[in-house]
Amino acid sequence: MRRELSVPERLGLFGLSVAPVAAVWPWLTDSTGLGTPCPLRWLTGVPCPGCGLTTAAVALVHGDVGGAFRANPVIFGLAALAVAVGPVLGLRAVGVLSAPVAWSARARRRMGRGVVLLALASWVFQLIRLGVG
Repeated sequence: MRRELSVPERLGLFGLSVAPVAAVWPWLTDSTGLGTPCPLRWLTGVPCPGCGLTTAAVALVHGDVGGAFRANPVIFGLAALAVAVGPVLGLRAVGVLSAPVAWSARARRRMGRGVVLLALASWVFQLIRLGVG
């Protein structure tokens, strides 16, 4: 079964949409006082695996690679997908690449385990970074 967009492509497109928002985010929060609190951290005091992604995106868009890494290194995976999605979709549009094929059940299970491990690693990173525990 062929699909229009794969999950990595969708994540890449999401990353592309995040970049312009991250570029103006400091101005927006400074002028309005609004922010994006983490609901889990607000309710429990425990950060989620995605804590720091907004800070990391803002830092990366503004060229602060070290700050982005310190906030949440997962941002680099999202940024890599965002950079790759344009050429992939362009090559698909001109017929060089075919539409993505759905993964087998085994491949989906494997990827699911990898995502769980990545989320756990990110969570441990956040707990250490924020001194929780």
